Amino acid sequence: MFSSARLLLMLSATGLLAGCDLLGIETASQVAARKEAEGKAIGSACRHAVRSIEDCFRSNPKAGKAAVFAGWKEMDQYMRENEIVGMPNESESSKDVPKADEPIEEIILPERKTGSARRS
Repeated sequence: MFSSARLLLMLSATGLLAGCDLLGIETASQVAARKEAEGKAIGSACRHAVRSIEDCFRSNPKAGKAAVFAGWKEMDQYMRENEIVGMPNESESSKDVPKADEPIEEIILPERKTGSARRS
């Protein structure tokens, strides 16, 4: 009887542990795989946006550098093989260039009066 109670307890514990995947609890290997995939996605997006790998590292300090570089390198090779032109981010590439409908800021300084004109 003791062994059947123990068996029942072990089966219920196994069933509860199997439900952890349904709750969204990640194991260490799942976390590492997710971070690796996110790093590769960041790197490939940076390459497609015509950003240097250094800029990519600076703008994503929490991403793993090895994964970001691997994604950047894979996208670079893919783009070269398929003759794909990168798509730079409009907001970054045209920071200093005003758009046609935007007014250009002009600084007007007041004229200085000279003291050369005297009344006699």
